[in-house]
Amino acid sequence: MRGHVLLAPDRFKGCLTAPAVARHLATGLRRARPDVPVLELPIAAGGDGTAEAAIAAGWRRVEVEVSGPTGQPVNASLAMDGTTALVELAEASGLRRLPGGKPRPLTSTSLGAGQLIAHALRLGARRVVLAVNDAACTDGGAGLVQGLGGRLLDGLGKDLPPGGAALRSLHALDLRALPDLSGVTVVLSGDGPGGPLLGHNGAAAVGPRMGASREEVRMLDAGLRRWADLAEAASRTSVRDEPGAGAGGGVGFAALAFLGARFQPGMGLLLDLLGFSEKARGASLVVTGEGSLDVQTLRGRPSVAVARAAARAGVPVIAVACRRGLTGEQVRRARIQAAYALADIEPDPVRCMQLAGTLLEQLTVAIADEWLPPKRF
Repeated sequence: MRGHVLLAPDRFKGCLTAPAVARHLATGLRRARPDVPVLELPIAAGGDGTAEAAIAAGWRRVEVEVSGPTGQPVNASLAMDGTTALVELAEASGLRRLPGGKPRPLTSTSLGAGQLIAHALRLGARRVVLAVNDAACTDGGAGLVQGLGGRLLDGLGKDLPPGGAALRSLHALDLRALPDLSGVTVVLSGDGPGGPLLGHNGAAAVGPRMGASREEVRMLDAGLRRWADLAEAASRTSVRDEPGAGAGGGVGFAALAFLGARFQPGMGLLLDLLGFSEKARGASLVVTGEGSLDVQTLRGRPSVAVARAAARAGVPVIAVACRRGLTGEQVRRARIQAAYALADIEPDPVRCMQLAGTLLEQLTVAIADEWLPPKRF
């Protein structure tokens, strides 16, 4: 396909998933320029929606019932491409899986994420990419180890209850049932540099954003410290201060210690998995986007990663968003040629979110007029 438009948006958080953004853009562009081929490639930053982005790109969906962050069963999806599995922590243990959206900072578990990985291994996965953003748990990946068959025991030899707070009572690990991972590569993927497991920049430090009080943050950090001491002794590693150890509520730590994982921050890996470079080849335009184009965008959000990848392919990039808080010069420095905001059409923020799909389709008229001149016969 040549001369096509590649649609590679992230989600508009709070109103549209990435596939929905791509779908509305495609609908509007096909209406405005029916002669221009359109290719949809929704993206994600390693959190909620990452598995769906891979599935939209052609990966096989695998559904399995696992434990949610509060222990209730949930139907979760992982994505498979040959012997590569993409496991999204948020699918099983993410914020959107909290019943009623109510945080449970002390007791939420990553058990379901471990069960997803175990299922991928049973399907023959030899490479597992674990996307670790948007976790609802702060258990250091203790639940993930349990989901893979490990046991965490208290001083009486009983299994610990779930969650990071219970780790203060951890006495011993029984890892005899963990799967053999020889010949399996595990990669941690996230959109940031990834901090250590413990301390002021550690996994528990984000507790207030997860509904934890200051005292509960101290409880979680104490539990994670006890977990790190015993886990490193059992795995003969020292990874608590490694980049990515604190990612996903500390799930990164467990993956580094017990799965031999390596941490690869940023969007490069995910764009490679989705085949972005191949799909951008020969395109006349790439359209990316996210909920808000602001200073956070410039710190490595997906829109900038897409723009850089498209620049390497020699394809111009424009961005769409609900809101735009960047100057034209800032947008251009991010290698984005132009930015369009739904708020320019509907300034009321509530209505803007409610009508986001319709507004996106309207916005494509301006995009088509400026970037896709009609063919002359």
